[in-house]
Amino acid sequence: MRAQSNPEPGSIAAKKTVAERLADRVVLALIDEVTLTPKPGLVDLRSRGAHHDLNWSLMCHSAWVLHSTFHAMAVAGQTITEPYLLREQIGRIGREGEARMMAATGGVNTHRGAIWALGLLVTAAAQDETALTASAVASRAALLARCQDQFAPVVTGNKGELACQAYGVGGARAQAQAGFPHVIEVALPCLRFWRSRGEAEDAARLNALLAIIAELDDTCVLSRGGSDALAAIQAGAQNVLRRGGAGSPEGKARLQGFEDALLRRHISPGGAADLLAAALFLDPLEKEFTVSI
Repeated sequence: MRAQSNPEPGSIAAKKTVAERLADRVVLALIDEVTLTPKPGLVDLRSRGAHHDLNWSLMCHSAWVLHSTFHAMAVAGQTITEPYLLREQIGRIGREGEARMMAATGGVNTHRGAIWALGLLVTAAAQDETALTASAVASRAALLARCQDQFAPVVTGNKGELACQAYGVGGARAQAQAGFPHVIEVALPCLRFWRSRGEAEDAARLNALLAIIAELDDTCVLSRGGSDALAAIQAGAQNVLRRGGAGSPEGKARLQGFEDALLRRHISPGGAADLLAAALFLDPLEKEFTVSI
């Protein structure tokens, strides 16, 4: 029997393989985010956080349900060169994915924000497999986010959209259009700094999450608690980091107090969690794919 040859780098088979691997990487990032423990106010291995309708198992199930959505977006990124057509195509794929997610979770919004952020990033990654630095992928994603999707609903009524209108913040759309600054300039440098100090990986990731929370105008927080709650949780995250972060004894104590405060307010920094997942997607991308593509 003749041995099967590997696909040529530019062949359709090779591109499909890369698209599948990019979708795998997105799902893994989502599962890594929800599995990270202990997170303040967020679903993790211990608890539902500030949510009554979410749990770890449901979040993992939702992530895998969305694998086909992220795969389709990656394929679109590989095959559609016109930016506005590509934006419209991934918008359609994303809306179909959101409907699939809601059907799989019984109507619970598990990953709407992640479909937007990670959908743009996985598409942008697939556009140029030779330029997979975090900043390069985020820059391409920003260009896509700035393209108007003529088929997108003008008003969605989603909580994030309403919070943007009520509090005058940019939300997830502005974050993407700016090239994900809280991922590129906050989360990834923080993650790498704490690793360089010999911090355990989970502690480094928790510190990256705290760094995002400390600076992000999180519409999930605003929609639940308003501007006072946002200011309080930003200060709380900064306090944990100033006390040595999640890996230090004092930082751990402060993190527990911070979580208790969030739970009392029934507040969850879901926008920050989406951006942490984006950072976990981008962080290993260049190394993993440059080696094997």
